[in-house]
Amino acid sequence: MGEPEAAAEDLEALIDELDYLPGHFHLEMQLNFEPRSPASLHARDLKLQQDGLRQELELAAAPQRPAVRHLLGALAFHLEELDEARERFLEVAHEDPGNLNAWANLAHVSGRLGRDEEEEACAGRLAALMGLAAESGAAGDPQLRAARCLAEQGYAHGLDVGCTSLEERARVLAAGIALYDKALGYGQQIPMEEKRGWYFTMATLFIRLDGIFLELGSEEQKRLPAFNRTLALLRQVLKSPDPHYQALAWCYLGILLERKDTFSTTPMGVHDCGYSGTDPLDCFGKAIEIAKDQPLILNRLAKIFHFLGKQDMAIGTCNMALDILRDPELNWQAYCTRAKIHLRAYLHDLERAKMGLGGMPDRNHLACAKADLEEVVKVCPSLKTYLDIGQVYYYMGVDAVLRSCWRWTRLALNQALVFLAKASESELGATLPELQLLRGKCLRIKG
Repeated sequence: MGEPEAAAEDLEALIDELDYLPGHFHLEMQLNFEPRSPASLHARDLKLQQDGLRQELELAAAPQRPAVRHLLGALAFHLEELDEARERFLEVAHEDPGNLNAWANLAHVSGRLGRDEEEEACAGRLAALMGLAAESGAAGDPQLRAARCLAEQGYAHGLDVGCTSLEERARVLAAGIALYDKALGYGQQIPMEEKRGWYFTMATLFIRLDGIFLELGSEEQKRLPAFNRTLALLRQVLKSPDPHYQALAWCYLGILLERKDTFSTTPMGVHDCGYSGTDPLDCFGKAIEIAKDQPLILNRLAKIFHFLGKQDMAIGTCNMALDILRDPELNWQAYCTRAKIHLRAYLHDLERAKMGLGGMPDRNHLACAKADLEEVVKVCPSLKTYLDIGQVYYYMGVDAVLRSCWRWTRLALNQALVFLAKASESELGATLPELQLLRGKCLRIKG
């Protein structure tokens, strides 16, 4: 057997013995598998996730940012934006030269770019940091490096792209939680505030997993251990001085306390953590109180309340954020969320009217949504904003039909088509089926 073959076998044997493997491109996430949707739709999903993560980076605490940047780099890689992917991983490596995932991911991207010397250098640096090289000499605690490596991988599982079923999504979330558990095993010396960030993300994954179990109609006993553990995790997060963690932890606690009624008896975790007499509404109120002068956190809370169907609470939170920061260029999220709430309220009333359960829907909701989105379109035009305002104008046309105002019907639908045309000019516009569907509806009503 030649030397290269023997060296390759030695390397494979060494990898098999490792308890963990740095990097994101070997993880069993749908992101790394062959996409099952058409290439254009898969690219759209990756782009939308990328946009969301860029916003997440603004809110992320310093210890969490490497995890966000790694996932941004992985998404860029799968979008064939290799130079951007390399830049993302280099950012992490420069800020933290001991970051294992940074060197593993850089080696992978460098190999794809044909930078053989850089790939070899990154692999050598990684081996030294892991103590696998003959002369490692790397400063710092290898246990801490391993812990952070695993936590960053766990974070990525929570934002996987391409899952096609609830069961698949549940498997990926459970895998992310398992990685965090392994990270905690390695990270006994991790600073407490950084560990609270891990607890927060774990609680987020557990809540999403419990939501899937509820949707699948899973048995109580399958949900109960994770439910109790999530309460304990949030209890630790509430000790954080970070208002972002505090506010969202109270919000999540309110969600769990509302879900306690889905069990036949109150879960013991509620009593053990001291929440027996805590009202979910008080939790939501504390979250808002903590975030009252933080527009970015208020925006996050508003989106959660909107998702939970608490529309009055959501719109009040948006109004608070806009009272602090009215500039649509800096606080476009509040305008967009408030517009969604108004549109949803109109659609709810429209459905009731169709079923004969109410009168004509209040078109003031559409006027408010239009006003908010017009503020955003002036300063932050984007595919999503064009699509959202196009949808609002479409329903203004529908409302005009219901009221037999044919002139306003044509005006509203023409304006909707203008915005949808602008949306279709963007890179992803042609891949959005909802855009084509909405355009077809406008044309059908116009006749």
